Amino acid sequence: MADKIAGFIGIDTSCYTTSGAILDKQGNLLADVRIPLRVKPGGRGLAQSEMVFQHVRNLPQVFSQLKESLPVSVRPAAIGVTACPRPVEDSYMPAFLAGESCAMTLAALYETPVYRFSHQENHILAGIWSAQGPDSPRFLAIHVSGGTTEAVLASTAGPGFQIEPLGESLDLHAGQFIDRIGVALGLSFPAGPHLEKLAAACESPELVPTAVIKNNISFSGPESHVLRLIQKGCRPEAIARGVEHCIAESLSLAAQRAAETAGLSEVLWVGGVMSNRYIRLHVAAQLSQAGIKTYFPAKEYSPDNAVGAAFFALRH
Repeated sequence: MADKIAGFIGIDTSCYTTSGAILDKQGNLLADVRIPLRVKPGGRGLAQSEMVFQHVRNLPQVFSQLKESLPVSVRPAAIGVTACPRPVEDSYMPAFLAGESCAMTLAALYETPVYRFSHQENHILAGIWSAQGPDSPRFLAIHVSGGTTEAVLASTAGPGFQIEPLGESLDLHAGQFIDRIGVALGLSFPAGPHLEKLAAACESPELVPTAVIKNNISFSGPESHVLRLIQKGCRPEAIARGVEHCIAESLSLAAQRAAETAGLSEVLWVGGVMSNRYIRLHVAAQLSQAGIKTYFPAKEYSPDNAVGAAFFALRH
C-alpha cells in the first residue's frame, strides 16, 4: 500500500444531499460527489426515515464515483464524517447515522482513524477551505439554510470550533421561507435555484417587510405577507425578488448587531441560501459600509457538501 495516495475522506448525509469528498495532504480537492435526495413533485420535504433510506441507497454510488474520479485508488489517511446537526449536547438527526455507519465500516476495513463532528462545523470548514479565511481565531459565522438560520461566535478549538450562539431565526429558517414560497409559486422543491432564476427577470420587486428583533430574525410574518401577494395575483418574479431582498436585509441587520455584540469584524457566510447571488451581493455591500469584512465560499461550496468533513480529517 506504500505506493497509494494518502487521501482524506469526507462524508456528509444531510437532509437533502448524500455527499463524499477526498482531499490530498496539501488540501487539494481530488474528488467531490453529491447526490440530491428525491422529493416528490409538490412536496415540501422528506421524513427522516425516507432520508435514511435514500442515503443508504446513494452511498455506494457516491463511493463508486469517488473512485472513478481518481487516477489511482486511495488509501484514506483519515476519515471525517458529520454525525449530528450542531456541536451542542443532544444534537441528533437519524439522517447522519447513514454516513457515520459508512465511515465506521471504511475505518475498520482500512484500519484508519475516523473523526466525528457536526454538520454546522462541516459548513464552516468548507467555507474556510474555499474562501481562504477568516484567519482570526474568533469570527462570526452565519449559517443560512433550510434547516438552520443562526449566527454564532466561532472560536478555533483544535480541528473544530467552540460555538457560542449569538442570534437565530425565531420561527422559519431562511431556506424554509424560500421553499414554501417557491412551492406556492409552483416551483420545484428545493426551490432556491428556481426562485433565484425567477427573480432575475424582475424589474420592480414587491416590498416584503422584515422582522429583526435584536440579533434574531422572524420569517413567519414575511411569509404570510408574501402568501397574500400570491393570492392577489402579483407577478411571480416580483414576489421572488421581494423574498430575496427581505432575506438579505434581515441577514444584514442581524449580522451587524451580532458582530457588535461580540466585538467581531469578520463574518463567514455558509449554507445553501448563501449561494444566492443577490443575497450575497446585498449583505456584502451592507456589511462593508459597517466596516465588517465578509467571506463567502465559492457558490458550489455553500450548499451541503463533504469537503468540510475531509478538511476536518486533514486538520487532525
